[in-house]
This record gives sequence, C-alpha cells and structure tokens, in this order.
Amino acid sequence: MKLTVIFLGVFTFALLSSFTLSKEKTMQLYPAIIEYIKVAEKGIASIPADRKEALDSIAEYAKRKLSAGKEANLVFICTHNSRRSHTAQLWAAAATAYYGIDGVNCFSGGTEVTAFNMNAVKALTDAGFKIEPVKPGENTVFESMYGENIPAITSFSKRYMDAPNPTSNFAAIMTCSHADESCPFVTGADGRIAVPYDDPKAADGTPQQDAVYKERCLQIATEVLYVFAQLKKN
Repeated sequence: MKLTVIFLGVFTFALLSSFTLSKEKTMQLYPAIIEYIKVAEKGIASIPADRKEALDSIAEYAKRKLSAGKEANLVFICTHNSRRSHTAQLWAAAATAYYGIDGVNCFSGGTEVTAFNMNAVKALTDAGFKIEPVKPGENTVFESMYGENIPAITSFSKRYMDAPNPTSNFAAIMTCSHADESCPFVTGADGRIAVPYDDPKAADGTPQQDAVYKERCLQIATEVLYVFAQLKKN
C-alpha cells in the first residue's frame, strides 16, 4: 500500500512538472503569437481530409523518432527557400513551444539560393514574429524571434543540404510542387512528405499582395498547428 502511494505521488509530481514546463514554454511565446495561434487553431476543423492525411504523415514521422529516443528533424523545402519554407519553419518552431513538445528541430532550405522574401517577412512580422536583419546583403541574414528567452532562428536562403541544416536523418517536407517534382531524391532524408502550398509570389506587385501573403501565412500556421496538435495527443 505504501509503495503504491509513493508511486502515485511520483507519477503525479512528474505529470505536474511536465505540465508546468509545457506551460512555461507556452508563456515564453510573444503574446501576439499566442493570440494568432488561437485564431489559427479555429481553422483546423476546416482542413480538407486529403491535406490532413499528408499532414498526419509528418506527425507520424516525428512520433516514430521520439518514441525511439531520437530527435525528429523536419526540413521544410521549397525551390528558392524564400517564402513558404521559411513560413513553415517558423510556425513549426512556434508550435513546438506552444504545445510544449521537445525533441523536434525545424529547418528550411531549397534547391536554389535566393533570399528570404520581404513580403513573407512582413506577413510573419504582422503575425507576431520579430524578424531583424543582422547581415544585410543580396541574401540578407535575419534573426527570427518568437518569444522571450527562446533562441532566435537564423533565417536566410540556403539549399536544403547547407548548414545549419542536418545532412542525414531528417524528413523532407516539400512545401512546393516545383521542388517536389524537380527534386525526386532528397539526399540524406529518411522521410519525404509533400504538402505543397500555392506560391504567394503570384500576387507580388498587385493590389492583392498583402492579402495573399496574409492568407498563405494563416494557412501554413493552421496546418502546422494541426501537425503538432496530433503529436501532442500522442
């Protein structure tokens, strides 16, 4: 009887400690990002079934890695690593903090090097991220921040195999159909999942520009949150 009580006490303490740590990580997020996430979560129910099927594959990949005691590396890939892949990486990082998930590392890359597009930067900053240039140039290096006491993400255009990205044991998340078609084999990846998004670049220079980037940012945030909500359940 005494051993049972001790076991229950230890289990309860561990559970409460885990909840406290998760809550602390969530509270470190910028308030604007938490507010945005709560709005995005409301759209999860409207994600089409075929999209959820692909998104579930990302959660299943991460679950397998974590269950085996390994870290799950997710590399979001689009051709130029300029818009969709950066957006997905940053929302995935924010989602790990929001849901209190450890052991998942988020990266982005492309098949070509260009630059982190300023329209995408604007959409993300409007959503609550703080993105500041630290090395201006044709391919400006930014520090992307999403919470207090959370390490910033260094954001710049790179190929998927370039540092600081992993070169093996990662899931290649293809966020554009062009990269998916032109890169049939992703070197080093032990998982490959296609979740293509329409390119907001099509609206560049039009009156709809900001609205289209805002829409794509929200779509990516909503679907990434769905992935990590599934992972949290498991």
